[in-house]
Amino acid sequence: MRYRRLGKTGLHVSVIGLGTWQFGGEWGKQFTQSEVDQMLGRAQELGINFTDTAECYGDHLSEQLIGRAIRGQRDKWIIATKFGHQFIRNFERAERWAPEEVLAQLEASLKALGTETIDLYQFHSGSDQVFNQDALWTMLDKQVKAGKVRFLGISISSKSENLYQVQQASQVGASVIQLVYNRLERGPEQRVLPACQEQDLGVLARVPLASGLLSGKYQPGTQFTQADDVRSQQDQAELQRRLQWVQEIARQEVPPGVPMAAWALAWCLRHPAVTCVIPGCKTVEQIEMNARAADLVSADHPQAWD
Repeated sequence: MRYRRLGKTGLHVSVIGLGTWQFGGEWGKQFTQSEVDQMLGRAQELGINFTDTAECYGDHLSEQLIGRAIRGQRDKWIIATKFGHQFIRNFERAERWAPEEVLAQLEASLKALGTETIDLYQFHSGSDQVFNQDALWTMLDKQVKAGKVRFLGISISSKSENLYQVQQASQVGASVIQLVYNRLERGPEQRVLPACQEQDLGVLARVPLASGLLSGKYQPGTQFTQADDVRSQQDQAELQRRLQWVQEIARQEVPPGVPMAAWALAWCLRHPAVTCVIPGCKTVEQIEMNARAADLVSADHPQAWD
């Protein structure tokens, strides 16, 4: 495994992290505690030390599964979670942005994770209106000073570029930006990633495998029909177009003998602004495949694959 400095936090995180939306039950599978124990245990063996979750991946369900899995191993992990939403049911959330609501979410996340401190606490895909609350950031700063949170971050929405929130990160005390970035979605390269570099912000690339499309597992014609799989909620015609595009990328860009999933993760990491990718996974085997991507990049000098 390789490690990079997470911006001005000074934390050194594995370039391959572990995304855990799937543990909340919205990716076509319900996970047992034993399965999560095995997955995080193997991730730790492979040198992965960073995991990202959220308050609304289930009703703190993902956090609970992670907290139990790392019991007794807390010092081996850098844990990131988020705030701003309340899980109602699959694919349905209620927004909760008032300072007192966020404080209640923080306490619930600490309890679920079984920890006294969250390493990275992230504003979770909210509008500029709810972002611009001095009272919210004042309250969060107090939690940092109290030791309940080490660092603050901003997970920007996938629905817009949201350059404004990135530009304001240092002003509100945030040190890390989480964003959607992968071979199919390169928009952040134009303005957002340079803005992160200017402020020395750590960058977490979520959806680096484009919801599994860049894993090499799915062929054109694949239908996502499970009601509890988030991909069944997406425009299926657009998914088919993207699967065709993935086929072209596989033929033209992926080096012979390199698994496409590992290549796709390394592709994200070749950008000098990106600290860590946080792919989701459903099996130990997928974690092992993801970890192989670390062999394709340098910790300090990303290989440029354009």
